[in-house]
Amino acid sequence: MTQNVENQTKAVPPGVTEEGLEKALDAFVEALGAEKVASDDETLKTYRDPYQISTWTTNLAAAVVKPTSTEEVQEIVRLANEHRIPLWPIGRGKNNGYGGPAPQVNGSIIVSFENMNRVLEINEELGYAMVEPGVSWIDLYEAIEAGGHDLAASIVDVGWGGVVSNTLDHGLTYMPYSIDQASHCGMEVVLPDGDLIRTGMGAMEGNKTWPLYKRGLGPTSTELFMQSNNGIVTKMGYWLMPKPEVYMPLWLRSWNEDDVGPIVNALRELMLDGTIDMRPQFSNTLIMASMMTSRKDWWDGDGPVPEHIIDKIAKELNLGRWMMRFALYGDEAVVDHRYAKLKKRFESISGVEVTGKKYEKSEWKNLQNPHEQIQIGIPNLDLYKMASWYGGDEGGHVDFSPVIPLTTTDTLAAQSLMKEMVQEAGLDLMAGLLPINARSTTFINVLAFDTKDEDQTRRAYEVAKKMVAIAGKKGYGEYRAHLSFMDLAADQFGFNNHSQRRFNETIKDALDPNGILAPGKSGIWPARLRNGNNA
Repeated sequence: MTQNVENQTKAVPPGVTEEGLEKALDAFVEALGAEKVASDDETLKTYRDPYQISTWTTNLAAAVVKPTSTEEVQEIVRLANEHRIPLWPIGRGKNNGYGGPAPQVNGSIIVSFENMNRVLEINEELGYAMVEPGVSWIDLYEAIEAGGHDLAASIVDVGWGGVVSNTLDHGLTYMPYSIDQASHCGMEVVLPDGDLIRTGMGAMEGNKTWPLYKRGLGPTSTELFMQSNNGIVTKMGYWLMPKPEVYMPLWLRSWNEDDVGPIVNALRELMLDGTIDMRPQFSNTLIMASMMTSRKDWWDGDGPVPEHIIDKIAKELNLGRWMMRFALYGDEAVVDHRYAKLKKRFESISGVEVTGKKYEKSEWKNLQNPHEQIQIGIPNLDLYKMASWYGGDEGGHVDFSPVIPLTTTDTLAAQSLMKEMVQEAGLDLMAGLLPINARSTTFINVLAFDTKDEDQTRRAYEVAKKMVAIAGKKGYGEYRAHLSFMDLAADQFGFNNHSQRRFNETIKDALDPNGILAPGKSGIWPARLRNGNNA
């Protein structure tokens, strides 16, 4: 239950006194310097869930530390163990639809990597970059361009986010190397006891294939550091794609709401046979409109936007009732062949149209459409406007995105289920599909609200939790979870009396016996904080 923040003292970690916290902060200052440690209220406001009501007192940090080297990260971990202070590492802290930079446990110290933001290497011959955890998509793009490299990075929709943090959270990007989040290779990791390891071939001194080959000898440990709290990644390899001869951004419009099923069938076929070799974004009218306009431009009434208004938006913005952005890359002859094939297949569905235009490398910088920029690795911030659908500059959103099979049956079932729950909460269905691969897709739900409206904000958070539980009973699990329902999302993975959770807890307790690293991340709790224990 939340309380008014005015009645609260500084957030203090479980099992730690205010005096103990101050002693720990003094130790961090002594080790790092005062300029790298902050605990004042003004600074900490920027490390909250940006969309929470201001009086809510969950997920509050006690301080933030800003290391500039791996060695400083190791010292931070050492001190956290000594003082039993939970740490919450963040890259850029911009994953706003999932809680932003805020920690799971009140009183945690945030480890912010905003000052570890170097692109350490770009290798054009082998097509990779090595980056620190504070590198943004904009930073990586600018480093590629500054070096004159004939390479492009698969990026996210809003360029201010972190390459490492997005990758570690299984975040979705769009170019060919994005399929099944395949771009990362090779990590340097500070373990919860302060020890340092390198994954895969990096475990061998001087090995030349650390950022080139994902495995090593024996079990592959990389995945143990993704969506987990088993270590802090301080370096990561990221594969880059050679710039193709031709880039062809494509748009599909469907003017019939019910065409989503046949389109999904066609999309799956074209991805399975390799005609489409990237991650499309398939969105309904309102999620597309939110990136261009505000709700009040069309409708300012209570409850969900009526169907006749959605039809009006679809026509006036030329969006259709469903719109898919996707792209082709490669030699012109190959692109031409694939375009003809996919156009014929999609347009065999009544009411569907596909359009596109080819661009050579010299023309990419003239692209004006932010969607078309993103699909060739040019970052921008334009699509962040989506958060302003309700409330303008004070709008927010909570995201719920279960993974479903890429089939008509499951798409229609998920759409019906989500639409019913969202509209019962009086909110707009802003939904879409982002295929993870040719066989599965996330069903994106953007639950938008006005942060000035506490009732609407509460309804958005509550319906998200309801959706997690009900979708879980249908066999649809979350691919990553918001802070407010991480535990609930993890609860849905209940096979064999939650054997996966028990496995994760066994690893957690072995690596982090003091329970200091990101407790509660992905529903994984250390023994001392498990089952309500606050020792």
